[in-house]
Amino acid sequence: MLTLVLVVVALALIFDFLNGFHDSANSIATVVSTRVLTPRQAVVWAAFFNLVAAFLFDVHIAKTLGKGLVELSAVNEYVILSGLVGAIAWDLVTWYNGLPTSSSHALMGGYAGAAVVKAGFGAIILGGWAKTLIFIAVAPLMGMVLGFILMVFLMWVFHGRSAAKVNGLFRRLQLVSAALYSLGHGTNDAQKTMGIITGLLVTAGFLKTFDVPFWVILMCHFAIAMGTLFGGWRIVKTMGQKITKLKTSDGFCAETAGGITLLLTAFGGIAVSTTHTISGAIMGVGATKRVSAVRWGVAGNIIISWILTIPCSAVVGALAYCIISFFL
Repeated sequence: MLTLVLVVVALALIFDFLNGFHDSANSIATVVSTRVLTPRQAVVWAAFFNLVAAFLFDVHIAKTLGKGLVELSAVNEYVILSGLVGAIAWDLVTWYNGLPTSSSHALMGGYAGAAVVKAGFGAIILGGWAKTLIFIAVAPLMGMVLGFILMVFLMWVFHGRSAAKVNGLFRRLQLVSAALYSLGHGTNDAQKTMGIITGLLVTAGFLKTFDVPFWVILMCHFAIAMGTLFGGWRIVKTMGQKITKLKTSDGFCAETAGGITLLLTAFGGIAVSTTHTISGAIMGVGATKRVSAVRWGVAGNIIISWILTIPCSAVVGALAYCIISFFL
């Protein structure tokens, strides 16, 4: 039993590392594309604030994912193992194809798919899923609206100012906005893995109540920070260049809008996609120039991949559970 639990915890941390690896582009794409930081400087900056987030925020999202989506009575080590396999498989496929999909939703889908195979659809907590599914649309819209409003405000404030002075100011401010976004990314995504590990410890009898141990918090933030350090370079180009062309002020608005959205949802315990959020913010900023400044064909492909993430990872998680249970 202990060996199996350790294996599943290790796999969860590998997923967390891949989450950081896959999503590092979200944290650094704007600051790299505007040439405020080099790629290596940007990933170090983002990873540092991913780790710092461990000491600043509560674990509301971990509780939502760990015990608010699937009945813990229907969960065992093999369900969690299968869910992680489903999430990791989808992450690798989308990373290879350069698609900025949600690692978080892949984890939720894989976890739910395995649980349904084991215990039927009664294992799913519909109330917990309602907020998650609603915020697939709401989170990017929040990012888009905030990015649009911030950009319009700055265009009004700095109208007629020297372009060189404005760019110089926002080169410095973008360091702050990148840090804010990385804090939001760290607390949002690390907490999802915390919820899975804590749920595992409860179902295996190592914890009596669903309280996230501090060592789990530190391990998850460290894993996601290390993944960010290695960087998912394939997705940087999509996020930073293909959706719309960014200047330093654009990058500042997109990162700030994304960071605010992530922190607000984290305090509310709502598990949202950091990828969806920053993508929406970039689209909102681009739309202030003209509607055609956003490459809506690229954006449409990204949205299709968002829609497919939960069902596809659920299918892989379900298949993984069938294969594992065959050998039990």
